[in-house]
Amino acid sequence: MKTIEVKGISKNFKDTRALDNVTLTFKENRIYGLLGRNGAGKSTLLNLISNRLFPDSGSICVCGEPVMENDRALSYLFCMSDQDLYPEGMRVEAAFQWSGVFYPDFDMEYAKSLSKKFGLRLNKKIKNLSTGYASIFKLIVALSCNVPFVLLDEPVLGLDANHRDLFYRELLDAYANNPRTFIISTHLIEEVAGIIEQVVIIKEGKVILNDSMENVLSMGYCITGPVAAVDSYAAGKKLLGENVLGGLKSAYFWGQYDTDPLPQGLERSSLDLQKLFIELTNA
Repeated sequence: MKTIEVKGISKNFKDTRALDNVTLTFKENRIYGLLGRNGAGKSTLLNLISNRLFPDSGSICVCGEPVMENDRALSYLFCMSDQDLYPEGMRVEAAFQWSGVFYPDFDMEYAKSLSKKFGLRLNKKIKNLSTGYASIFKLIVALSCNVPFVLLDEPVLGLDANHRDLFYRELLDAYANNPRTFIISTHLIEEVAGIIEQVVIIKEGKVILNDSMENVLSMGYCITGPVAAVDSYAAGKKLLGENVLGGLKSAYFWGQYDTDPLPQGLERSSLDLQKLFIELTNA
């Protein structure tokens, strides 16, 4: 099985501990959501996996091979980030051709097809691309590389709603037609909730959650009702957070709710991924 194995990784930047003894396994042919607040360590983790940074301790292997200074291991993955590694004067089509040199399975026809769908001109110089089209260019390269692992760090930066929707649809099509692992680091949790299969949440450099989307959504719920009734219900349960508006309170819980009928005046609802993320990372 093709995997990315992250074992005991720690990384410091001067007096800031960006990652703290992180251990994770990214399995083949899955779509991961790598979620966390600003500064949680998401980008640092992706840069360590792609050998753009080096860990202070721990190890990272891709398909059983260490990534550090290992071209063979790195050939199994592509990392899209805010950094543009192509010469600024290079045009889009030439950049696609150079991508084919480094990634032999790069699909040039697919890249051109995506460019047409997104309205990206092939003769445009990379340095002259707007923020949104610079992201589109990098997304097209990422989707066209056909490597086992595609790492996407804030992939829809600068994209309007139409282009974001098109990207998510194209990603799902690419995944269906050629299964591989996508790791999506993003702040737009509500948008990716419908496509990710596995949720990884990082808080202050530590992994606080790593589970399937199905399991995650089954482990959180909300109880709403009069303040006193909600407080009585909450006794002995793991409370994530609460909001009070007038005489009504909404309380957010971690854990499976029992099937006993609720006391009169209380209502139960599910937590969506974004609300669950907010409560977990605020706690």
